[in-house]
Amino acid sequence: MSDAHQRISDIVHGNDVVLFMKGTPLFPQCGFSSKAVQILDHCNVAYKSFDVLQDMEVRQGIKAYSDWPTIPQLYVKGEFVGGSDIMTEMFEAGELQELLAEKHVTAAG
Repeated sequence: MSDAHQRISDIVHGNDVVLFMKGTPLFPQCGFSSKAVQILDHCNVAYKSFDVLQDMEVRQGIKAYSDWPTIPQLYVKGEFVGGSDIMTEMFEAGELQELLAEKHVTAAG
């Protein structure tokens, strides 16, 4: 297992909700990351973000880790959920909120 893969695994499994994104929640660096942050904030859940622009190994490694070609990427309780489009679809259908409740994710605040 590569160093980047191990670091990603530690981040994913060490936090209930993780968003690998471009930028930070306060300063997203792409529209898709901004949308993902808005969704998570609306769901009122505590989450960790990881700025892939600050770490090229993780930026490339996360794509192999999830077998998903784009960023942002959302993980809940160690499981890959999807990117911005999937998050949007799930949120609009109420499925993301259900998943977060089923997994007993901690509320923000």
